Amino acid sequence: MHAVAEHAKFREMKEGTEADWKIIQKHYLEFAADLPDRVLTHLKLLEGDFGGFPVCRLQHSLQTATRAHRDGRGERYVVMALLHDIGDTLGSYNHPDVAAAIIKPFVTEEEHWICQHHGAFQGYYFFHFLGMDQNTRDQFRDSPYFDACAEFCEKYDQAAFDPDYDSEPLEFFEPMVKRVFARPLSSMYVSDD
Repeated sequence: MHAVAEHAKFREMKEGTEADWKIIQKHYLEFAADLPDRVLTHLKLLEGDFGGFPVCRLQHSLQTATRAHRDGRGERYVVMALLHDIGDTLGSYNHPDVAAAIIKPFVTEEEHWICQHHGAFQGYYFFHFLGMDQNTRDQFRDSPYFDACAEFCEKYDQAAFDPDYDSEPLEFFEPMVKRVFARPLSSMYVSDD
């Protein structure tokens, strides 16, 4: 016989008590602690998905992160580089937004901006071949993060389609993901104490 987990008693949130919310908070924190593992599991869905590219989406992610790591980027930046395309599976038309939403609480404002806008910046390398505006990224020219995003795409993202590149394996990045996702830099769901 399974023990029934303790749960709140309200039927509507406005009926909730402090005791109810303490129960919910306990479960929330236990669930949140497993977020890095869920993110890594979802990232693994990119393995074997080539979409016509020379490498699968997971290898592209590993190459991007490896290049950033070998270039001396900080751990949060490297994790952003690893996860920048994690939205490919659920956000076919807005994958940068999906990835940016996942990493937002755990990275700097600049790193979040890079992730959220990398699609428009990456388009500089191929949009013109598809009858689209190669300079779509120019709409963001006034952003203080424009150059940082252009650099991310130039040095790490657009360069990460080499089938012969010696990327670090996902296991190399797992401890980084776990450290970065251990506690958000900012979230309305976490108090400062």
